[in-house]
Amino acid sequence: MTSTLSVIGTGYLGATYAACMSSLGHTVIGIDTDREKVDQLTRGELPFFEPGLENLLKIELASGRLTFTTNFAAATDADVHFICVGTPQKENSLAADLSYVEDALASIAPHLKSGSLVVGKSTVPVGTAQKLIERLAILAPQSDLAWNPEFTREGFAVEDSLRPDRIVIGVTSDRAEAILRTVYAPLLDIKTPWIRADLPTAELVKVAANSFLATKISFINAMAEVCEAAGGDVTVLATAIGYDARIGNKFLKAGIGFGGGCLPKDIRAFIARAEELGATQALEFLRDIDSINLRARQRVIDVVRLQLSEDLSSYKIAVLGAAYKPDSDDVRDSPALDIAAQLHAAGASVTVHDPKAIANAKKRFPSLGFTESVTECITDSDLVLHLTEWREYRDLDPEVLLSLTKTPRMIDGRNALDRDRWVSAGWKFHALGRANS
Repeated sequence: MTSTLSVIGTGYLGATYAACMSSLGHTVIGIDTDREKVDQLTRGELPFFEPGLENLLKIELASGRLTFTTNFAAATDADVHFICVGTPQKENSLAADLSYVEDALASIAPHLKSGSLVVGKSTVPVGTAQKLIERLAILAPQSDLAWNPEFTREGFAVEDSLRPDRIVIGVTSDRAEAILRTVYAPLLDIKTPWIRADLPTAELVKVAANSFLATKISFINAMAEVCEAAGGDVTVLATAIGYDARIGNKFLKAGIGFGGGCLPKDIRAFIARAEELGATQALEFLRDIDSINLRARQRVIDVVRLQLSEDLSSYKIAVLGAAYKPDSDDVRDSPALDIAAQLHAAGASVTVHDPKAIANAKKRFPSLGFTESVTECITDSDLVLHLTEWREYRDLDPEVLLSLTKTPRMIDGRNALDRDRWVSAGWKFHALGRANS
């Protein structure tokens, strides 16, 4: 059984979700206040890079099931309304900015028909849903609200939306659950785990998952520091502990840490909310996680100075990678771009290459040098930094690149390159947390 849905907010989450829900057979109306974004999506063009999504978008637009608009009244006949807007970190605060969520609810409320369901997918501090229910009781008392956190990974968003590893719903009634079971029927048919929770638990699932993931990443980066100090090899250590079924081997690759629009701001918002709830000590460890993550970036800069000089003003540094992760053009809180900017601020001549994120990186740090060519980026460099784990960087031929540099030095900030191959080709090679040439 199909439904008519609205998706409020057509950024990364909303645009992906709208196209994927349409592909499940639903009629979907994507709504955004940004006219330029709506026009772009209507043309079948994405305002960001996500593998496989643009093709899916074009298919669903052609099907007639998917449309985009700035008019909230277009969703009058929708049965379910998904809020997919951002919750960025507040300026000068760790807390999340909920103004987009609140505005979304206020904008759709006058157009809710009796019995409709509003479903939050945005990542919010625990307790937000209850406040929105109280607000909805005033604005549209004939409607209900549920919370259904998203777990999409950039670079895998279509797969994660159409073949999720679980569906979590926070509801206050059997009716709300029944509606969502209808919406997600195709996913339940493929045996996707279904978890019903209360509203606070549903809100906590996403931030708890992100906090655990951030902890695991920062843990292995802390071990990398110890390995370098002790002469150990963090890659071997990670392999060894990863065989322990209680630990697992995912996200145990030491490097320059995490970034993006989710993990950093989510753990900070979690800290802020815990303080408001009087549970400050319970999440105090997340401050250390955040600190370790940021220190991983500084460690790369320290290694650069050890290899070159305290004074970087006479050196050219090539940076491979600007996006915070591969298969994405997202540069929000990108460790790679942060490191490049700090080296530039220290006086170095910095040239950045990235397969997809150059345009966004230029907007963020226009004073940096950028190039569309890897060879141009590396030419005449005194040192090369590998900072985003794109496949094309792993496939580079170190022998071919050797003659392009002033001095063949490579710092692998992602522990993703074949160290032996680069060393054999004549490069001085440094990988975080390992014995280095």
